[in-house]
Parts: sequence; C-alpha cells; structure tokens
Amino acid sequence: MVNTAAQTDQLLAWMASLADPTRLRLLRVLERHELGVVELCDVLQLPQSTVSRHLKVLGDQRWVRSRPQGTTRLYRMLLDELDAGARKLWLVAREQTTLWPTARQDELRVVRVLQQREIDSQSFFAGAAAEWDRLRSELYGERFSTAAMLALLPGDYAVADLGCGSGNLTAELAGCVKHVIGVDNSAEMLKAAKRRTAGLKNVDLRKGDLSALPIETGACDAAIIVLALTYVPDPAPAISEMARILKPGGRGVIVDLLPHDRDDFRRQMGQTSLGLEPHPIERMMSGAGFTNVTTRPLPAEPNVKGPALFLASGAKSA
Repeated sequence: MVNTAAQTDQLLAWMASLADPTRLRLLRVLERHELGVVELCDVLQLPQSTVSRHLKVLGDQRWVRSRPQGTTRLYRMLLDELDAGARKLWLVAREQTTLWPTARQDELRVVRVLQQREIDSQSFFAGAAAEWDRLRSELYGERFSTAAMLALLPGDYAVADLGCGSGNLTAELAGCVKHVIGVDNSAEMLKAAKRRTAGLKNVDLRKGDLSALPIETGACDAAIIVLALTYVPDPAPAISEMARILKPGGRGVIVDLLPHDRDDFRRQMGQTSLGLEPHPIERMMSGAGFTNVTTRPLPAEPNVKGPALFLASGAKSA
C-alpha cells in the first residue's frame, strides 16, 4: 500500500523549500551554474551565514548537490536528478519567476562572477608564463602530451614500428590502434619488447632487418622508423621497404639524428653514421613513392645529452 502520509510530508517539505525567496534565487542560479559559497554571496548580496543556512536546507531536501574543490565546495542543481514530484514543482516555480526583477539582477551578477573567474585564471598564466613548461612538467610529467597525440591516430589502424628496440613506442601505440607490428633484428631487444608488451593482444613482434621486412606488402596504414636508420649502412632500402608495406595513402614517419661530429657518441651507441642529412632522406622517400614529403628539425629538449633530431614524413602515393 502506498504511504500517502509520507508522500504528503515530502510534498509539504518541497513546498516549504520553494516558499523562501532566497532559496528560489539560489535554485534559479544553481540550475544554470556551479558556484561556491563565496560566489553565491556575491551574486545574492547576502552574508555567508545566510547563504550557507539556505544551502543546507536545499541539500537536506536534495535540491542541490555539492562537491569539494580545494578548500571550498561547489554547489549545483541537476534537474534530471530531482525526484519527479520535486521536478514538477520546480518547473512551475521557475516559470512563475521568469520575469522576477531580483532573479534578473542575480543573473547579471553571475556573469560578473564568471568573468572574474576568467580574469583570475588569466592572471595565473600571466605570472606563470615564463615558468609554465617547467611547472607543467613537474606537476604532470611528460607522457600525457604523447598520449594525447597518439590518440589522434584512427583506432582501426595497423601500424608498423620498424626498429622497435625494447618496445617502448610499440606499447604506447598498442593502446591507440587496432594492431601494431614491431620489427627488430636484435634478439635481445625483442626479448625486452616482449616483456614490455606482455598481455597486449594486438602486438605482433617479428625478427627481421629494415631492408627486408617480414611484413606483407600493403599491410599497414602507417609506419615509423625512430632512431634506427643511423644503424644501417644505407637508409634507402629501409625507406623503400617502409613504403612497400604501406597501403596507398599510408603515412611513413622517420625520426633520427641530425649530422654531428661526436664520433665518441657514435661508437658508444654502436651507430654506423654521424647522423643523417634531412634533404637526402627527403629525396629517398620521394624516390620510394612517398608524396608531400617534409622534413624539419625537432626542438632540443632540456637536459638532453645526445645530438639534435629531425623528423621526416610523407604519404605513400596512390
């Protein structure tokens, strides 16, 4: 049996909540904006004790909900979370107060409060601009930028990581695309890559040379060669192989060392060349069937000890 007495009590409580003009004003504002107590005091031009008291009533009656933000709490009314009966009452109350001059004044002050938020945010960045890169790195690290850019890749792509090494980039790609094929000619590197990608069902690791890839022709939507061409005597066959495994329109990307004179570095890293000139790489890519080939130096990162890098990219001709 329906407890009509309880329903009646609930109805009277809702009506009591809406019977106060301050609570009506709060609900009109909080239906459209999420604000803190201090901001609500500014909007309603009332002391904090008064605003807090009415917010408690509205919270107890489940008209509003709140969440913490720093040392304060933000309040909001979500219409679709209200009880059906409360929602009907509120829609009537809102309609009947549409032209209420007090409510219109409140909304004008809300605009000012939100503008002040923007000013405060801009003031922070004006003061932090010179330190922003360091601050962002200290607070959030570096990997989120890479994750954001990798997420731009279409999720149904098959990508080849050529010269995959220990599988660091292979693992990152695996979270963003349908299939990743990692190729390396070092058994030890492939063992490390297998450990790193363990459990990733969409990763396929294969042993092979860059000049004779163990991948079918036209099997991939994109391919990357990162810091691997300086380990081969002649980059041209590797670039031709990268073009071969791509579908028409597929993109190829190369990142490697710019020319340098640090022979000690070359020997330490086991590389066959002292970096690569971007323009010959660009010509090799064009000769292999890539179009719209571009090359550019990459900005040097802070505290990096190795030579500077360049990036080359192009699309396989259709």
